[in-house]
Amino acid sequence: MLLRQLEYLVALARARHFARAAQACYVSQPTLSEGIRKLEDELGVPLVQRGRRFEGFTPEGERVVMWARRILADRDAMRGELQALRAGLSGRLRIGTVPTAATAVALLTQPFCAANPLATVQVFADLRSEDIVNRLRAYELDAAVTYHSTVVDHGFTFVPLYQERYVLLIQRSAPESGPAEIAWEEAAHYPLCLLHPGMQGRQVIDAAFESVGVSVTPRVETDSIASLFAQVRAGQWASVVPHAWLHVFGVPPGMHAVPLVDPVRTEQMGLVLPAREPLSPLGQALLDVTDRTVVATTLEGLPGAH
Repeated sequence: MLLRQLEYLVALARARHFARAAQACYVSQPTLSEGIRKLEDELGVPLVQRGRRFEGFTPEGERVVMWARRILADRDAMRGELQALRAGLSGRLRIGTVPTAATAVALLTQPFCAANPLATVQVFADLRSEDIVNRLRAYELDAAVTYHSTVVDHGFTFVPLYQERYVLLIQRSAPESGPAEIAWEEAAHYPLCLLHPGMQGRQVIDAAFESVGVSVTPRVETDSIASLFAQVRAGQWASVVPHAWLHVFGVPPGMHAVPLVDPVRTEQMGLVLPAREPLSPLGQALLDVTDRTVVATTLEGLPGAH
């Protein structure tokens, strides 16, 4: 069994198309197909459902793809560790995040880059929770920041970072500071702009409203936290936003961020890494520089905090 054959199989799983997989591997399609056939012969089981085009993997093939990803990730980790021993850590840290936690990532990447000047970082800031789970399983991410509730059953390593809390963002219509806090039930009566219902952040908000016996039907929905701020700035809408985003924007001029209470809803956010021993050198380096106290203190000490 050659690692190159495993690379062909993983490329096919990613592209779901023989020609595109071959192109990604810089080989001809016959070369890729023959490499996978040799792998099937050695393992003694069919891996790919073949027709006039790629039709998917057999059950055995799905398991082999999983093992192939793990083996190739371990190969890459070994290379990275040897490189780090010889010349210092290099390579690219791939870190994903749900949109609501994008602000927290900056508190991780800055110390990581300071401690590892030869390494670079690629941030995927608009992933859904299920995308994060799938990419971590496929070893396409070295780490992620997301909700504990979405990864608790998947066997990943979870490092708590901070508690996500929520504020109602409204236009300031008078010079006074406005209400000190507002109940979820009362907030439901505002003309709301919220995240798209398929996003975990929106589902958390819907659950908070439902806990006090109300449901909301926003007039505007978006997949961007920054867009929520822009919509409120236009003057007509109010929005429920994660408190941590005030770390980036503060409370914009002309707006008021009112903590939501009755109940005070929180969600545990944290750093997630693949459950593997040893961790990849890049993942371990990120874990080494992550100061949970700094993250929590920074994100919970913002304007409007209680």
